[in-house]
Amino acid sequence: MRNDNELTSLSLLGNQNVKYPTDYDPSLLETFDNKHPENEYVVTFDCPEFTTLCPKTGQPDFGHIYISYIPRLRMVESKSLKLYLFSFRNHGDFHEDCVNIIMKDLIRLMDPKYIEVRGDFMPRGGISILPFANHGDAEHQTLVQQRRLAAFTENINR
Repeated sequence: MRNDNELTSLSLLGNQNVKYPTDYDPSLLETFDNKHPENEYVVTFDCPEFTTLCPKTGQPDFGHIYISYIPRLRMVESKSLKLYLFSFRNHGDFHEDCVNIIMKDLIRLMDPKYIEVRGDFMPRGGISILPFANHGDAEHQTLVQQRRLAAFTENINR
């Protein structure tokens, strides 16, 4: 069980007075220690209610974001991730940009061994956009290539 000292850096979890952000804000992200750094395991977040704005028209875009990573020493706290993703609500960027921004912010935050972020955006004008971005350290380059090929193949075969 985690002790109180290990939880002091988490200001959002359990806080009843949290304000929902109106602008993109990566400073919302919080981490906690990975108590099992000797194990290589995957953590996945399924975020089916992602919203952002078209940078040109300002119209809302809706997507499903999937985040998977192999932690190193730090892990992202889920409520802070929820608020961070919510901060994209009034952010104007293309789908591909959002997926890459999310991945890069999480890399800066946690320095995971491997991470991937996939977006499955609702059609607009009859076209769905399915961006995929991944990154791995030197020991996970084979996984990076395999997952990128799998994402490409999966999207082609839809």
